[in-house]
This record gives sequence, structure tokens and C-alpha cells, in this order.
Amino acid sequence: MSSRACGRASVADTLSGKALAAEIRADVTERAAKLTAAGTTPSLAIVVATDDDGTLWYVRSIVKAAEKVGVTATIHTVEPPTAEAIGAKLTDLAADDSVHGVILQTPLPEGVSLTDLSHLLPAAKDIDGASPVSAGNLTLGLPAFAPATAQACMELLAHHGVELSGKRAVVLGRSAVVGKPVAQLLLQANATVTIAHSRTADLPAVARTAEVLVVAVGRADFVTDEHVAPGAVVVDVGTNTAADGSLVGDVAAASVEPVAGGLTPVPGGVGPVTTALLLRHAVSAAEGTFDR
Repeated sequence: MSSRACGRASVADTLSGKALAAEIRADVTERAAKLTAAGTTPSLAIVVATDDDGTLWYVRSIVKAAEKVGVTATIHTVEPPTAEAIGAKLTDLAADDSVHGVILQTPLPEGVSLTDLSHLLPAAKDIDGASPVSAGNLTLGLPAFAPATAQACMELLAHHGVELSGKRAVVLGRSAVVGKPVAQLLLQANATVTIAHSRTADLPAVARTAEVLVVAVGRADFVTDEHVAPGAVVVDVGTNTAADGSLVGDVAAASVEPVAGGLTPVPGGVGPVTTALLLRHAVSAAEGTFDR
């Protein structure tokens, strides 16, 4: 990362995730091949309880990516998509020694809670860090798989040489999937962390205190130049579909680029790293280790 991250930049550096994702996939391919040669093919099960087109496209993309690196990935569609049926499927997969990693894909049907079901995932198979046990271990600094999107933010920052120790970090969003876990990871990297959200008074002013700003609010183009301090590094976790069908982030890039020191693109930033990390977590689970 250039020194412009500490001062005003005329155009933000693009913090792409493509090269990092390729590096992770290469490592996964090598490790998966060694496991397979020794008689254990890494396997991943994705439990799906929705017919949402975007979700189905995403999980199919994970399967294709897994095939390329030597990980077996299987989609388990639950019908009818009730809490009882989803729970039964998770229980079966948890007991199946041939399955090393399990993902309960969101969104879930109305009235079905991820928190209520994710406790059925053993921490050793919970490769997207969804369960209360995984979340607790992460908070305490114990071995755990971190949610892949939160970890992707951290690995992208490290890949681009962004120093976090002693820096002021603000996380916009408090979800259990991204906001809270990325805040924990930032704390473990010795950043001073503020979590802001929809009830935060004068949100732009709070966001402008950040030297590193992580945005995970789920609203297209929500963050503009008024939220960003000159030279700040901005990580855009958002994936929203624009009116023209294109993919856009939570950050209005055209507004923020003249102010920020660095900005992750959408697409091509956090997304490809997240998918690569899910595969790396699956291989780590097959090895009997955690990925942190």
C-alpha cells in the first residue's frame, strides 16, 4: 500500500482481491492434492433452503471453484425448507465423517433463524464461522474458523500492506456475519475499533474518524465522500444489484475515490477472496486444523 493511505489522495488505490484469491487457490490446490494422494479428498457440503436465484448462482459458483482446486462440493437442497428439516440435514452432515466442512447458506426461509440452527454445526466443520461456539472462540482468541467474508477483509488489508496496529478502524454494520466478527479480527490486529450502525448519531462524522473503514450495511452506494476522511482505506463488503443488473457495493465509488487512500472494488475485491477462503477452510478442516 502506498504512503498515500496516510494523506489525501487524488485517486484511491484499487485494492483488488483477484491476485490474493489466486494465491489462496494455488495453496488450496497443492494441499488438497496431498490429502487426496493420502486417501482423503477434502469435501464441503452446502445446505440450501431457498429458491432465490442469486443464492443458487452463488452456491453453484462455489461448487465450480471447488472442483478446480480438488475439493468435492455438494449442494444439499432441503425440501420442505422447515427448521426441522434443515436441522435434520445439519445433524446428518455433522455425523458424516466423509464431510469435512458444512455451510448453512443464507438467506433462510422466513421464521427460520440461523442462530437457532447453526449450533448443530461442530466447530471443526463450521467453516464459515456461523455457530455460537465458533463466534465465542473467535471473540476469545481461541481456534475457530472465522466467517470467510470477515477474514477476507483482513487478508486483503494485509495483502496490500495496510498497517492496522494502533490505527483507528470503524466498522459500519453490526451483523453476526461480517460486522461483529471483522471488529473482533481488527481488535486482534491491535486496531482501535468502533462499530457504527443505523442508530449511531451523526454516522458520517463517526465514519470520518476512521483510518480504516469497513462498510457492511447492505445498501447500495450508502457511503459517500462525507463518510470518508482524506487518505482513509475503505473496504467495501457490499454486493447489491443495481437497476441495470450490474453488481455494486455499499460504497459510492465515484464519490469516495477522490478522497480515499485505498478502496476495494465491487466486483473483484472482497468477493473472490471470500470464496477462496471457504475452500481453504474446507481443506484445513480435512487436515484437522483451523485456518487461523
